Amino acid sequence: MVDNKGPSKRKLMFAIILTPIFALGLIFLVLWLSLRAHNPKFHLQEFSIPGLGQTNGFQNSHIVFNVTVQNPNRRAWIFYKAMRGSVYYKDHLIAVEPVFHSHYYQGPKNTTVLERVFCGTMTASTVNNQRRLEFKSDLVKGTVMFSLKFTSDVKYRKSVWDTTEHRMRVKCNVGLGPDGSMLHHFRGKRCHVHFK
Repeated sequence: MVDNKGPSKRKLMFAIILTPIFALGLIFLVLWLSLRAHNPKFHLQEFSIPGLGQTNGFQNSHIVFNVTVQNPNRRAWIFYKAMRGSVYYKDHLIAVEPVFHSHYYQGPKNTTVLERVFCGTMTASTVNNQRRLEFKSDLVKGTVMFSLKFTSDVKYRKSVWDTTEHRMRVKCNVGLGPDGSMLHHFRGKRCHVHFK
């Protein structure tokens, strides 16, 4: 007589061993998904440089921007240390100013509006010939590209614990027309958020 119980006993043993492992894995996955903090979302709503087309560059021109910052987390607060904003034309820094001088807490499912005016400088004396020629060429073509950047140290706070601090870098690319107004298709565009 052939004993057919051998393979079924082995299957039962594997089921007994693997079921708790699978259940633990599923529990850890659910916990990780529920505790994992999501990065803030930055969207560029408005950006303009009214003095963009001045013949002497835009020395002491106002750079006006409006960026919404969304905390997508249901239970985690986002804690920002002092935040700095900067504006670049290609690799040339034209403005840098603080956005928050001190700490800022953003509550769960909250949207904060960063509406600021920076003072920009880009003159014949502060930029090289190549950049000046590129800038004039971009004005003639009808689109001048800028980058609005933010840097801050960030950590997440849940009810009983904080995450470690991370360096956050945000980059918003925006195109302006010759009059210094933001081109329509850049409005509401999501910025790139990178953590170190």
